[in-house]
Amino acid sequence: MNLLQEVSGAKRIGISGHVRPDGDCVGACLSLWQYLQKYAPEAQTTVYLEQPPEIFSKLTGYAQIVTDFPEEEPFDVFFALDCNEERLEESGKYFRAAAKRINIDHHVSNAGCGDVNLVLPQVGSTCEVLYDLIGEDALDQGIAETLYTGIIHDTGVFQYSNTTPETMRKGAVLIGYGFDFAALIQETFYQKTYLQSQIMGRALMESIRFMDGQCIVSLVDQKVMDFYQVTPKDLDGIVNQLRNIKGIHCAIFMYQTDEREYKVSLRSDELVNVSQVAMEFGGGGHVRAAGCTMRGTFHDCVNNLSLHIEKQLLEQES
Repeated sequence: MNLLQEVSGAKRIGISGHVRPDGDCVGACLSLWQYLQKYAPEAQTTVYLEQPPEIFSKLTGYAQIVTDFPEEEPFDVFFALDCNEERLEESGKYFRAAAKRINIDHHVSNAGCGDVNLVLPQVGSTCEVLYDLIGEDALDQGIAETLYTGIIHDTGVFQYSNTTPETMRKGAVLIGYGFDFAALIQETFYQKTYLQSQIMGRALMESIRFMDGQCIVSLVDQKVMDFYQVTPKDLDGIVNQLRNIKGIHCAIFMYQTDEREYKVSLRSDELVNVSQVAMEFGGGGHVRAAGCTMRGTFHDCVNNLSLHIEKQLLEQES
């Protein structure tokens, strides 16, 4: 895919990503926005996202993100990054109405939803896909910092299994542009507020191990969220901390989104493909990190997830 050829002649370009945007989503949208501002200045390019976490506010272009979704004339080109059409939610209306729809992603559960698709499940992040599309000759400090943000968030600062030698090489090139990468990692990946630390402690304390201690689950319901005055954005990182517990092959974290409705996050090691599990319930994601929305009681949801997780664990043992 040649980005500039794909947008050639376009006067209005839109960019969006999934709801509850994470580091890869925000980094990808802002990287592409900067690139098009620089190399396709004749077009008006706009990023539409649900309000991203403030931890990303220092990134170039963050202040220009449009966080409401007004009625717009159809775009000449609209990019869906780091997701399929369904996860665009409100910005999906722009994508569906656009003259040309381009989908760039790396999730194995995405079959491609655009007129032009580039979905590379073997690549660790959408920002790494964009790194190759943008090209090293077009990099500058702002683009490098946003690409690096996405790469570190989706690879767990180069510790997840989706990290390759090529990922590390690209990371080395990017930090060569002189931004404070150590502060970026600390402030956007590791650092938590006091409230975030409190709710994480509560979730860990009330977690339950099951399936002979190979799996763990924790729930934060609406009552607890109201008590701590936290939002879903404050729950980031809990599932990863559950997965870090020794002996755990699969971690499940759930928080309540409505009566008898839960957002489910899954993390695993090499024994469980959580993308397959999530897809059984209309979700998706990566082999080791995935999610879905489930309805029913907490115990119903855990029991239904357990059936698919246990099947994979038994297959590994046989």
